[in-house]
Amino acid sequence: MKIIKTILLILLVVLVIAQFFGPERNESSTDSFDAFLAETNPPKDVKYVLTETCFDCHSDHTRYPWYDKITPVNYWLAGHVKDAKKDLNISKWDDYSTKKKDHKLEELIEMVEDKEMPLESYTYTHSEANLTDEQIKSVVDWAKEVRFKYSLEPKAE
Repeated sequence: MKIIKTILLILLVVLVIAQFFGPERNESSTDSFDAFLAETNPPKDVKYVLTETCFDCHSDHTRYPWYDKITPVNYWLAGHVKDAKKDLNISKWDDYSTKKKDHKLEELIEMVEDKEMPLESYTYTHSEANLTDEQIKSVVDWAKEVRFKYSLEPKAE
């Protein structure tokens, strides 16, 4: 019994010390959305869905919840954001070629239609991110329109 108490005390001390450390935060200006929004010109309802359900993880600006201050939760969240930005980072939209933009929108359509995005773990704490069928249709229709626009652009040789 004494060994268990010692182990629990050590774990508690480690947990308290860990609270003074954390991962780098993903906090740039929301201006990083401007190029994406200007180029893709989403309607108001789609813009709302994107800003409320996508940009927290898929941009250089995350609105952190209160529980992000707790280690190890902050590392878990940072890992999600890092992985999401590898797949699509709208803050880097200008750096993507037309072909890559088209491909990213193709992936967005597939993930939203299949209800793989937003992640279920995100919607647990962000109930506003649970997309309705109407919202899904709006996002998919908008993304298809943007993809069509890209298909009309001259291809780089």
